[in-house]
Amino acid sequence: MSNSNSNDLAPGDFSTNQTDNSHPSTTVPSPHSNPSTSPAGILKFLHAIENLKRTKRTGWVENGIADAESIADHMHRMGILSLLLPQSSPIDRTRCIKMSIVHDLAECIVGDLTPHGGISKAEKHKRERDAMDELVDMLQGSVEAEEIRDLWKEYEDAATEEALFVKDLDKFEMIVQALEYEK
Repeated sequence: MSNSNSNDLAPGDFSTNQTDNSHPSTTVPSPHSNPSTSPAGILKFLHAIENLKRTKRTGWVENGIADAESIADHMHRMGILSLLLPQSSPIDRTRCIKMSIVHDLAECIVGDLTPHGGISKAEKHKRERDAMDELVDMLQGSVEAEEIRDLWKEYEDAATEEALFVKDLDKFEMIVQALEYEK
């Protein structure tokens, strides 16, 4: 198939030669333009993060909640809460959405570690950092994987206004969930 005529492309295909008319001199990248991310690596990553859907949040389990939310449930609602941030906000809404959906990714490997679990804050951070390195390795260190790691690190370090906002959302979402359990 020739990349010279965008009419020759199948639905969903992008050509690295296709011009984006809204931004002169830019090229629309192919979704397959990063040769370092293999389908096998992506599948391995997806299988790893599947654990987030099945792992119940430790704090709720320890407090006797029969049908406790999963880590993925929590991350999903944080993403929705970030989406509700007004676009006129001075903080970067898109960055907050992304950070919300990656902030607990390491827990797919280390589990939901709580302060009551007998693990120091330093040890928790080390385990989560190592888990993030493992997840990035699954994606062969691609640009997308590095973005995930950078977002996680920004959140962990509370390095920006966006990270501080998402940390507040993390606490707020827990309060909302507690109120729902009290119903």
